[in-house]
Amino acid sequence: MSNPLVTRLREHLGTAAVLTDTDVTDAYSRDMMPLADSGKPLAVVLPSDVEGVQAVVKACAEFEVPIVPRGAGSGLSGAANAIDGCVVLVLTKLDQVVEIDEGNRLAVVQPGVVNLDFRNAVEKHGLFYPPDPSSYDWCTIGGNLSTNAGGLCCVKYGVTTDSVLGLEVVLADGSVLNTGRRTVKGVAGYDLARLFVGSEGTLGVITQATVALKPLPQLPSTLVAAFNSTEAAGEAVARVVREGLVPSLMEIMDATSIKAAEAYLKTDLGTSADCKALLLAQSDSGGEVARRELAALEQICVDCGADLAYATEDLEEGKMLLQARRVVLTALEMYGVWLTDDVCVPRTRIAELIAGCERISEEVGLRIAVVGHAGDGNMHPTIVYAQDSEEEFARARKAFDAILDVALSLGGTVTGEHGIGRIKREWLAKEIGEVGLRVHRQIKQALDPGNLFNPGSMFSL
Repeated sequence: MSNPLVTRLREHLGTAAVLTDTDVTDAYSRDMMPLADSGKPLAVVLPSDVEGVQAVVKACAEFEVPIVPRGAGSGLSGAANAIDGCVVLVLTKLDQVVEIDEGNRLAVVQPGVVNLDFRNAVEKHGLFYPPDPSSYDWCTIGGNLSTNAGGLCCVKYGVTTDSVLGLEVVLADGSVLNTGRRTVKGVAGYDLARLFVGSEGTLGVITQATVALKPLPQLPSTLVAAFNSTEAAGEAVARVVREGLVPSLMEIMDATSIKAAEAYLKTDLGTSADCKALLLAQSDSGGEVARRELAALEQICVDCGADLAYATEDLEEGKMLLQARRVVLTALEMYGVWLTDDVCVPRTRIAELIAGCERISEEVGLRIAVVGHAGDGNMHPTIVYAQDSEEEFARARKAFDAILDVALSLGGTVTGEHGIGRIKREWLAKEIGEVGLRVHRQIKQALDPGNLFNPGSMFSL
């Protein structure tokens, strides 16, 4: 017997855009986070325009069936995971770069556009879109907006919300909200655009974004520095901040991640056997300015006890060095499956977080590698465990929570860029407190009184 909601959806979108075969819908039921539960969706729908999104929202509201918006599924918090009986609203067919305005350095883009494709499109106009999550070659702009994604360039250019000027959003009653602006400045009313960025699909469905672009940077120069203690590397990061240097990228790798990357790449990064931390930094200022920036960074690293400090203007050599940072997660798959955490701590306390992760690794008996964006304190401790061992999975889960506890104790946050999703709901409550949680619920109630959008993500009503 056909479901009346499925029938209605097919009338609006066509049969091909409404999927109900469980072999297909199961593939859309979860993101990349293994800890988060997922359910069985009633259907997966793939509208191709905003009118289609509106039709889905109105139909689901009428039948009181929840909607879980979804992009490419690259998320790491379970925010895109289906719940039983929901409709998964996939936005990948809204995949147009609507406009690139060179004169005003902005673009209008739909949520289904892949981050890398968008970056390449604006680059042809001499422009640059800064947010670059690690999955930038397949994650979508909509997912980046929903989780307020960051990336390696955050230290200089900020996270996704720092590039957002305005949004088009389908609300719970099916109406379309246009919020924000196309101007450099504008303070008319509440900043609703920023409210929806990072809301993980719980307040509305983003169908278009107006984003600010930067002039295309110069080709980057690269610095690598090796330290025989994490404390020395942490002090170098703190001094970079104190002295007002703003590299376009500053990443840190601990000893475990260094060894994994070297084994995977079958190369020697030039570090000594007792290397405990590696800093990678870049300057995209170009010419003499970049040389001065890297010289200052190099001097700080040497002053803080670096065993190795090496700078290069050679683009290919810089890519090779940075590749070691980018391949860490893939490299860790040599030892098992991984579970990556996402915390942010004050930059002066990065070394303490790494030390805490080392202690947790010893306590649970599992490999934990720490890499992260040293420039803004956003760290990604990654736990490795045997895929076929329930006992190791349980220990990995224990380690995951213990890392969050350490981050909060250091004055940090339980998520820097991946979001709360379905795995950190209790931690959100711990971080923001009862009053903060009450305000979240009041905003949710005001915009989505029927709890239509992604119920159970971020917090429970």
